[in-house]
Amino acid sequence: MHTDTISTGRLSRGLCGELCVPGDKSISHRVAILAGLAEGKTRVENFLCSADCLHTLTAMQQLGAVVDLEPNTSIITITGTAMHPKPPREEIDCGNSGTGMRLLAGVLAALPFPSRMTGDESLCSRPMGRIITPLELMGAQITACGARPGCAPLEIKGRKLRGIEYTLPVASAQVKSSVLLAGMFAEGTTSVHQPTITRDHTERLFSHFGIPCAVSNGGLTVQIGGGVFPQANNISIPADFSSAAFWVVAACVVPGSELLLRRVGLNPTRTALLHVLRRMGADIQISNEQRTCEPYGDIIVRSAANLHGTELEASEIPNLIDEIPILAVASAFAKGKTTIRHAAELRVKESDRIHTIVTNLRAVGGEVEEFDDGMIITGGVPLNGCVLDSFGDHRIAMSFLIAGLCAEGSTTLHHCENINTSYPDFAKHLRQLTQ
Repeated sequence: MHTDTISTGRLSRGLCGELCVPGDKSISHRVAILAGLAEGKTRVENFLCSADCLHTLTAMQQLGAVVDLEPNTSIITITGTAMHPKPPREEIDCGNSGTGMRLLAGVLAALPFPSRMTGDESLCSRPMGRIITPLELMGAQITACGARPGCAPLEIKGRKLRGIEYTLPVASAQVKSSVLLAGMFAEGTTSVHQPTITRDHTERLFSHFGIPCAVSNGGLTVQIGGGVFPQANNISIPADFSSAAFWVVAACVVPGSELLLRRVGLNPTRTALLHVLRRMGADIQISNEQRTCEPYGDIIVRSAANLHGTELEASEIPNLIDEIPILAVASAFAKGKTTIRHAAELRVKESDRIHTIVTNLRAVGGEVEEFDDGMIITGGVPLNGCVLDSFGDHRIAMSFLIAGLCAEGSTTLHHCENINTSYPDFAKHLRQLTQ
């Protein structure tokens, strides 16, 4: 359990050893939903028991799935509803999880009963119109009741849906997945066309749970037929690449580091950070790679003597979006300029991440120019520790705690309890590697 405030200081030695970060958050959400809808029992190893994923798991229990947790482990067994969920007795609380709310909306829109979803203040400020629009085209009836237009709470009157052909206006794995999950229940065929490739966990898990899913056009088009029944199938979830990313960057920037990260998910739609860091001069190797439903392997990172800036391509952004806060930290320690543009999506995350990254970088003495869709960071300027705010954002908190490992003096982050939404063991792992 995290305290509200965590501090780090400049290290006198490198980060050395090995670490197993927790299970993948994106996969855990989707496994909870698909196993909860499946016929039979699914044994899940390395489920991420973070606040976000537990909210989704609880939501599936409210819909009739049975969940058994093995004591003192990350192993759960989910007995599904065989595609016949029951009406929830009370509103579904998604906590801080945009993934949970958007994916569950696709399921709830197709069920023959009313439901209501809500979340914390941050979640209820994030846009839901992007899923409401395609789901309404399928025949759904969804009312956004939030203080801001198009925001949660969402009131859903479940109806029989029809398949559609939908082109995403902006690349989004959450919107794609919401529409495809609704398509499982819909009459006819549902097709989603993407402007660029997004993370494909939903498609991979459809295959794992026996749901026919056609991927074409170089991965840009995904198609599913309605009336399909997922079948229970045991699964082991790899370690979360986005959680591992904090330690990958830490080992790159802290001199004298050599770190081994075990069984990390290496889905190619998630690992753009590795390509960018290598382009910047990082020393990163992969070993023991396994080609399963979700590929994984060990990541070996050694400190990089001369990181240099780079310019991100627009096509790299969708599969790097969660790692941009920690990439910004790496950029602050790299010589020259790093340009991050075409990333306006960062404005509507757990915080306005463009603003919060820029604010905290400037506070520690970094040089950064802010734009509507990103930033340009001039690295190589010495950073000085100070007191910072996480702005209620787990990735901002963890990123600047990593920055503190190379800054002069002490770096203190307030409001760190939000780290529990994705990485409950972060503080423990930080102590393990630094003490």
